[in-house]
Amino acid sequence: MAPKAPNRARQANRVARAPRRAPGHHRRPPGLTIHLRRATRQGTVPAVSALRRWASLAAGRRARGRELSVLVVGPARSRSLNHRYRGRNYATNVLSFPGPGTAPDAALLGDLVICPQVLQREAREQRKPVRAHWMHLVIHGVLHLVGYDHQRPAEARRMERREVRLLRMLGVADPYRSI
Repeated sequence: MAPKAPNRARQANRVARAPRRAPGHHRRPPGLTIHLRRATRQGTVPAVSALRRWASLAAGRRARGRELSVLVVGPARSRSLNHRYRGRNYATNVLSFPGPGTAPDAALLGDLVICPQVLQREAREQRKPVRAHWMHLVIHGVLHLVGYDHQRPAEARRMERREVRLLRMLGVADPYRSI
C-alpha cells in the first residue's frame, strides 16, 4: 500500500506556526524581576513577592520583562550615597537610580536604595504601620524610575496623586494627610 499524500491544509498549518520554545522559555519574562541585596542586617525587609507587587503596581505595563535592583543599606551608606548623588549630607529613606537605558525595552528599570532604619523611624514619627511606609517608599522610588518627579509644585502634585491612588488600591491611607 502506498503512503497517503499529506493533507495540504495540515501542511500549510505546519509552515505558518512559529517554532516551539522550550517550556519556561520566553522572549521576555512575564513580569518584573526583583534583585534584593541586603548590605545591613538591621531593620525588617518585606518579602521579594511584596516588593515585586508594589513595584509592579507603580511601574504599570513598563514593569513587564524588566528588572529592579533593591539594595537595603544602613544609615551610614544611605548618608554617603545621598551626599554623593544629591549633595545632601544625611541618611535618607529611599534613593532611585534609573537604569542605563531609557528605552521601554531596556532590561534594567533601575535601582532602589532603601534604608530600613530611616524608614522605621519615619513610620514611628508619623504613627503609621512600617509595612505601609515600605509600600509608599517602594512606590515613590519606582515612580521616579518611570519619570515622575517632585522638583516643581505641579510635578509634586501629579506624583502625590499617583502615589495616593496606588496606595489606596493596596488599602493604605493617604500618607500626605497623616503627616
